[in-house]
Amino acid sequence: MDIISILQKRYSTKVFDQSRTLSDEEFQQVKDILRLSPSSVNSQPWHFIIAASEEGKQKVAKSTQGLYSFNLEKVLKASHVIVFCARTKLSEAYLGTLTAQEGKDGRFTTEEAKQEQHKKRSMFVDLHRSKLEDLPEWTTNQVFLNLGSFLTSVAALGLDAVPMEGFDADALETEFNLSAQGMKAVVLVAIGRHAEDDFNYSLPKSRLSEEEIITVI
Repeated sequence: MDIISILQKRYSTKVFDQSRTLSDEEFQQVKDILRLSPSSVNSQPWHFIIAASEEGKQKVAKSTQGLYSFNLEKVLKASHVIVFCARTKLSEAYLGTLTAQEGKDGRFTTEEAKQEQHKKRSMFVDLHRSKLEDLPEWTTNQVFLNLGSFLTSVAALGLDAVPMEGFDADALETEFNLSAQGMKAVVLVAIGRHAEDDFNYSLPKSRLSEEEIITVI
């Protein structure tokens, strides 16, 4: 796989071909990509609502009305739309679930190692919860780590995608009752395949030069 060629080709899709939907295998790969993303101390502080049906997309589309109507067609014509949510609280029960899953997946050779991992993760989370008091911002940052990994990975699958921060978070709160679940919507991602008349597909990629953004010491 030539990762540079994939990154050169990847772009933000503006118009989707509604007739070109993901196969079941591709959809499973999309879900696997979301699950396998890295996160700080393996905290995985996220949840994903995937609109895989017309009814589901209509629900998400309620957040792209009025001021955000420029994203409405992307939501409605994409094959799938994902609401990336960040956890606003990381309870002791949730942290315990993470440690239990790591144990089930064979990451510890001793009970002592398991408890040490739980202790270190809890300490780091508590740093953001109690001392820095920026836990919601920190969990949002982890979601954006996932987003970066996701966009590159789906491009490697030959799929098109566009991340969207232009949406009404209050509308999604009303639709999915997110705060009661300890979550907030951070970003939407529409995925599928571009339409032939997508103007952005044929435009050259534009990035600042290596000299402008990289300092080697």
